[in-house]
Amino acid sequence: MIIENKLLVVLCGPTASGKTAVAIELANSLKTEILSADSRQFYMEMKIGTAFPSEEQLAMVPHHFIGHLHVTDNYNVSRFEKDALDRLDVLFNTYPVVILTGGSGLYIHAVCEGMDILPDPDPELRAELKELLATRGIQALQEKLLELDPVYCQVVDMNNASRLIRALEVCMTTGLPYSSLRNQKPRPRQFTVLKLGIEPDRDELNQRINERVDQMLARGWLDEARDLYRFRYCNALNTLGYKEIFEHFAEKMFYRDAVEKIKTNTRRYAKRQMTWFRKDKDIHWFKPGDVSSMLDLIRKESPSQEE
Repeated sequence: MIIENKLLVVLCGPTASGKTAVAIELANSLKTEILSADSRQFYMEMKIGTAFPSEEQLAMVPHHFIGHLHVTDNYNVSRFEKDALDRLDVLFNTYPVVILTGGSGLYIHAVCEGMDILPDPDPELRAELKELLATRGIQALQEKLLELDPVYCQVVDMNNASRLIRALEVCMTTGLPYSSLRNQKPRPRQFTVLKLGIEPDRDELNQRINERVDQMLARGWLDEARDLYRFRYCNALNTLGYKEIFEHFAEKMFYRDAVEKIKTNTRRYAKRQMTWFRKDKDIHWFKPGDVSSMLDLIRKESPSQEE
């Protein structure tokens, strides 16, 4: 495989910050393709609720890892790391630069630096933690993880039961904080990584989040979620937005309260994303519309790019 002097441009940032449009503009300018590292957009049945790129946007630039799975598929970050690296091996034989974009920090980390070596899940312990979730709710998992690994609680989505269970498995199996095992030395990659971050104004981002939720609902998100309700216990659907709508379907909250909860939880999620990304000192931060400066930096870092 020929991947020397190749550049992987990572475009990251919080949800609703405009990553999709910027990634397409960059890819068009650089005449390359896009890999998605948005773990919520892997599932083809969740187009509206995960803000898939539109058909027009997908037609503008080849995208990879958008809607390639079913909600019933078993998939995780380790499998994504392998799949993404395999795809990069192919793409780098054609393109000197490839774009990787998304808001899932753990998935981006896996591609750029590798997943850390962690113990395999223990079936009995996993069953015990799932029973704890079923009987006492997600708060019980949150409290337990806060006790065992408060550092990881600062960056993980505390409403994602799957992530909490996995972290607790590691903590309880090894006797060590999950966060301490994740911070191992990066695995060597045969390509260079350049990380760009989009940092919108906080008030602007909150407004974009609120408007996008309203737009997704207007496009038929409720109908999409209703079709998926029977799969609500699948890991793919343990996802921001769908969880609140499913609570509404179960008559646990009124529709207007579910909508407000989605907006509130999405704003909180965006804040956690930024907390994660700000810890990475290699990220070069830009305002959403400053694509020309991004391109200048990419061309500076990639000698193969022509002015």
